[in-house]
Amino acid sequence: MKCDSLIFDMDGTLWDAVDSYVTIWNRTLAEVGVNTVPVTRARLMKTMGLPLESILSELIPDLADKERFLEILDRNEHVMMPELGGRLYDRVHETLQALSARMPLFMVSNCGTYGLDNFLDSNDLRKYFKDALSHGQTGLSKADNIRLIVSRNALKKPFYVGDTESDSRAAHEAGTGMIWAAYGFGKVTDADYTIHSIGELCRLPCVAQL
Repeated sequence: MKCDSLIFDMDGTLWDAVDSYVTIWNRTLAEVGVNTVPVTRARLMKTMGLPLESILSELIPDLADKERFLEILDRNEHVMMPELGGRLYDRVHETLQALSARMPLFMVSNCGTYGLDNFLDSNDLRKYFKDALSHGQTGLSKADNIRLIVSRNALKKPFYVGDTESDSRAAHEAGTGMIWAAYGFGKVTDADYTIHSIGELCRLPCVAQL
């Protein structure tokens, strides 16, 4: 089963920036004066892959002004993430360079407004991707953003590369194949392919046949 393109998730697939997100969430809680259980890596990890609104509802369900909190969180991420950054998984640059020579690459993430731009620019990865969309930019679900990427780039056989069950649901809902990044944050039971490091992408049958 050949593919003509790959669409990548960000968190848990290309890098781990959870510790930075924890810092940003707790800074935002302090700024809005909310006295609640601090956000920890363990708590945030359980929600990775969800839109920010859903993460907020899971972590702080009784927060009165969720809209204001998300606005400040978005601003803080825009300012703080370029400095805090995250840890790229091994061989991300080499793998994306090799893959982009074979087929167009794309990104779809449930991150905030500035998440993808910060990620691509701070890690010098923008040159490998043709198009990218996030929930923060469009307000759409991951499945709808995948559909939009597929439609506006006229893709025929795309595969989504992600690490959580919600990624797999979105990919299949959008009509794409699913490659599970098993080194990431979640579990997937219905993936078309599984990889244990990003470098394995180049050897998958759907890619290696090209």
